[in-house]
Amino acid sequence: QLQLVESGGALVQPGGSLRLSCAANGRTFEGYAVGWFRQPPGKGREFVAGHRWSYDSTDYEDSVKGRFTLSRDNAENTVYLQMDLLKPEDTAVYYCTARWGETSRSTSAWTYWGQGTQVTVSS
Repeated sequence: QLQLVESGGALVQPGGSLRLSCAANGRTFEGYAVGWFRQPPGKGREFVAGHRWSYDSTDYEDSVKGRFTLSRDNAENTVYLQMDLLKPEDTAVYYCTARWGETSRSTSAWTYWGQGTQVTVSS
């Protein structure tokens, strides 16, 4: 069983940066695809970024390309989402997720989820 714990959410001004962390308990991320989704107020959960184990490329939703970066620290068994040039429309609860094998943009494809961390972008 993979248990995911997110941290790093905060209130930040437009144009600012945040780094979200997702730590795995119970087992390592080796072999797992990892992803980040978000749920804006009053809306459904939406794909942000996903990465398949040992692949070079990461899949990003168009609105975050060039601003967000997903990375892994295998030694620390942690996944990060670096968010730069934040906009008010990035306000959401952000969720870390994992599944064995391929990444996916579909919420239903993912197996393990963290509890979520709130990101608010406002002046």
